[in-house]
Amino acid sequence: MKLSQFKFNLSEEQIALYPHTTEKKFVNSKGEEVTFNVTRRDEARLMVVHKKSGTIDMFQKDENGEPIEGKYIEFKNLLDYFDEGDAFILNDTKVFPARLYGTKEKTDAKIEVFLLRELNEEMRLWDVLVEPARKIRIGNKLFFDEAGSMVAEVIDNTTSRGRTLRFLYDNDQDHDQFKSDLFALGESPLPRYIIDRREEPHATEDDLDDFQTVYAQNEGAVTAPATGLHFSREMMKMMEIRGINPAYITVHCGLGNFSPIEVEDLTKHKMDSEQMIINKEACDVVNNAKRNGKKVLAVGTSVVKATESAVGTDGMLKEFDGWTNKFIFPPYDFGLANCMVSNFYHPYSTLLMETAAFGGYDLIMEAYNLAAKNGYMFGCYGDSLLILND
Repeated sequence: MKLSQFKFNLSEEQIALYPHTTEKKFVNSKGEEVTFNVTRRDEARLMVVHKKSGTIDMFQKDENGEPIEGKYIEFKNLLDYFDEGDAFILNDTKVFPARLYGTKEKTDAKIEVFLLRELNEEMRLWDVLVEPARKIRIGNKLFFDEAGSMVAEVIDNTTSRGRTLRFLYDNDQDHDQFKSDLFALGESPLPRYIIDRREEPHATEDDLDDFQTVYAQNEGAVTAPATGLHFSREMMKMMEIRGINPAYITVHCGLGNFSPIEVEDLTKHKMDSEQMIINKEACDVVNNAKRNGKKVLAVGTSVVKATESAVGTDGMLKEFDGWTNKFIFPPYDFGLANCMVSNFYHPYSTLLMETAAFGGYDLIMEAYNLAAKNGYMFGCYGDSLLILND
């Protein structure tokens, strides 16, 4: 397929800059009605696409099965489409505060440093991106706090914006303390399309929680597996009560998800690699559900990419510990999950392409255009789309 086939009209106002909030009211001790907003990640909208019938649902239904106009399906209603024995595959990667702000020695020029991954624990070497890159050369020292206790030296150029930094940290023995001190200076690594549109172009303290799934365990991501952000602790408990089985895999989501595609022919686009781990326990949960003819839901595009990298020719999930640069776009024959839920993403994005491959190009583009016309929110903090194989 061609890049130009993934265009749709999206207004600036529909790019979610913050998580979904719900308006709440209460009467204070003076008898006054007070209104305030509460973040409710599981009350964002959920559109439902039925692949075989080609139908799209936006509204909840009454006892007669008729849509209730104006009463949108919410993400927490996701569980109503699944039964005991079904499996949800969840990405339990944990986002670390990867965006730092510092100054360059001598000039005090302000520098943004985006941590990508640690290269060598003993030497404190990190692969990073810097901005503005033209000011940062090998040998420069960067300072990240007023006390001068967190200093890094540029020791290599990797890409046009990429650098290798060696952190000059006093305590040579305690690596955990070093990382704790480093991360304390960072902020949540929200995508640039969020940061650049906010009135104050920074992440907030709230984003440290909001841009993290409630089931995050394994540190290593520099962007969140966004669809998983909608799950609340109440939803996780309800899954347990209903007998829906979670299968946790780890995919350390990287910035390649937001890299623009610069070729019209999608077969020529190369994805960045992401580290992924699938253990035996996750395989057992997923494969038992498949053998019993149950639904297997892939939660987010990172999960689909990972499971399609690790599915065997028998349609069963295999253990995996390595890297994947799989790029999925239509047409594609999926081998594992039979259901998928994903956020709504931007025009021309690889995340939209993967979703279109799963649900069918025509049907997913119809859903996207419907979402754009009906005020759904897009991006990491946006609304979601459930694709069912019925």
